[in-house]
Formats: sequence, C-alpha cells, structure tokens
Amino acid sequence: MKSIYKIIKSPLITEKATALGVFNKYVFWIEKAANRIEVKNAVEKIYKVKVGKVNVMNVKGKLKRIKMGQEGRTPAWKKAVVTLKKGQSIKIT
Repeated sequence: MKSIYKIIKSPLITEKATALGVFNKYVFWIEKAANRIEVKNAVEKIYKVKVGKVNVMNVKGKLKRIKMGQEGRTPAWKKAVVTLKKGQSIKIT
C-alpha cells in the first residue's frame, strides 16, 4: 500500500485552480501511478472531508529552449480535480 502523502504531492495554487474553489473543486498534483480511488482515499484521510468525484488527467511536458537553440523538455506530470460533497471545504493557504 502506498503512503497517502506520496499519492498527493501538493495542492496546485494557480489562478484557474483557485477559481474552481467556488464550485467546491480543488486541484492537486499527484503521483503518476495513482488512480482515482487512491486519490479519493488520500484526500479524505489527509483533509478529513468527503469526496464526491475525482477527475484525473495527464499533463504532457512542454518543449523549452535551453542553451544556444537546443531544445529540452519539462517533465510530464499528473493532476487531479477533486469535487467535494455539499457542505465540505478545504482550507488551502
């Protein structure tokens, strides 16, 4: 069994993710091998809330220019959008 703190790496604090808070949705950076059930259990145990729905997506790495025209790539990662049940909330600072 994986540690819940390895499944949820950190919450994503971006303008778009913060705007989803109005709809009771929170965005997390998660481990690439994690699935919806593991993410749901981890969020419920860490934040002590009830999760209604979990959407998971893979984010591809982007091409970046590094020295003298050479191209590199940022790493690919995975994120989850967690919708909480009515009346639940997470205080993320």
